[in-house]
Amino acid sequence: MNQTAELTRNQSLVLGVLKHAAAPRSAYDILDGLRGDGFRAPLQVYRALDKLMEIGLVHRLESLNAFVACSDPHDHAHHNHGVTAFAICEDCGSVTEFHDEMIEGRLAAWQKAESFTPEKTTIELRGHCRDCVQ
Repeated sequence: MNQTAELTRNQSLVLGVLKHAAAPRSAYDILDGLRGDGFRAPLQVYRALDKLMEIGLVHRLESLNAFVACSDPHDHAHHNHGVTAFAICEDCGSVTEFHDEMIEGRLAAWQKAESFTPEKTTIELRGHCRDCVQ
């Protein structure tokens, strides 16, 4: 089933902005970029973002209060586990999404030992990417 075929116009426009963005975008950045497409209120953007996150096409970066398009929206196995990691460059703003089975295993073991049931797990690493360090 093609998820993007079922998106509303607003959802498609918001997803398009994020797919073409060089760095994470805040909801207000997205709104500013879509005013020419009829967006007038932040609620329009937030509703679209909520749905896009729900179906796994967009991620929210908690530390930046910003959003990025999922690097692999077809990788539902990792979305269902809820463990997604991001490396965020402090210099250029690039974001690399990744999944690591060892980290997932360690978190699962801790959760089981502590009888802790997470609703969401996001790991954010902040630093400097390879290109900016050179």
